[in-house]
Amino acid sequence: MLPSFLALLGLGLSATPPPAPSAPDLLRAQCRTHAADPRHPWALAHGMDLDGKAFRARDGRPAADAIVAGFLHREAPDAGGAPPRFYFDAFTAEGTPVEPHPALQVKTFVLAGYPLTHAFPAPWGPVTLRDLVASLQRDFRPALASSPEGAWALDALSHVLKPGASFVNGAGETVRIDAVMDTALGTLEAAQAELARGMKAGLPEVPKNKQGIYAHPCGGLHFFQAVAGWARFPQVRKAWGARLDAQVDVLVYRLGSETRQYEAALAAAPAYRIPVLVQMVKFHGHFLEALGRYRDEAGWKPTPGQARAVEAARAALERATLLLEATGAFRDTATLARTQPQLALDLVGDACHAARGWDLWGAPPAR
Repeated sequence: MLPSFLALLGLGLSATPPPAPSAPDLLRAQCRTHAADPRHPWALAHGMDLDGKAFRARDGRPAADAIVAGFLHREAPDAGGAPPRFYFDAFTAEGTPVEPHPALQVKTFVLAGYPLTHAFPAPWGPVTLRDLVASLQRDFRPALASSPEGAWALDALSHVLKPGASFVNGAGETVRIDAVMDTALGTLEAAQAELARGMKAGLPEVPKNKQGIYAHPCGGLHFFQAVAGWARFPQVRKAWGARLDAQVDVLVYRLGSETRQYEAALAAAPAYRIPVLVQMVKFHGHFLEALGRYRDEAGWKPTPGQARAVEAARAALERATLLLEATGAFRDTATLARTQPQLALDLVGDACHAARGWDLWGAPPAR
């Protein structure tokens, strides 16, 4: 017995250690671990970006149920008999983000695949997604089509409406979705104009100075997603034609321009290594998500050059993720939440978007 036991022990001691986690596994684990806090609705929404309806809060509830039950507000109907208005605050009284961008939560529910008839539990009773969309339409103002903050509302509306549809908002304005999305395309073109000029001039890069598209949250990649998704309708693709193709070309040019600047920052400012690496994960992950959604929703077929750009973005995301893991930042997210709360939020939200972007171009898990 003893020799056999020693032999087994020897085998155990000499066994090959398990392989280190891959970059996409690190991103998925970071997202699913830290986005599951039922007290953090913004994080829950980002977990849903990765896993859709399947994502659950740590207490076992579907993430969407936890968001609605804990954070949705109801404004009582007025004397005229209008239906109640439902809304989320931008932040809780303690400063926890709930919906820092208008319609972020409703957009998340819509894109997760919930039907409009689905009822969520609220403290006063069930609320359907159709109720939430109706409140979004009541609150919507056409100026959001020209605002960096409009991406989430545009994304939600464009996925519940079809070309030719309209609705009346709370200000009594008739909102025509075709006009709204045409304005949004013009907003994207204007925001990316400097990059377009750099591309046409053959410049290796256009510096980031919070100008144009860089003044948008997440570098405007949510705005690109909202606009590009509308092109899933054949009549929209025909009407927009080369205009949208040009915006895809600018985004691909931006990949090289922005990647060079991050690499230079890594070399020049080692003290800021973690923030720079987080920005690299943010950009490359959102880039992959944007073009993956465009392919899946609108039937976009990348050219060979664009396909190479996607592979370059995957390689850059993989490298940045592994370098970030080596700093210990993923393991220290809870500590960073106390000392650098915005950086900790980025580590969670951007990991979710990056994991989703990676999976869109690989073999995504069942949703």
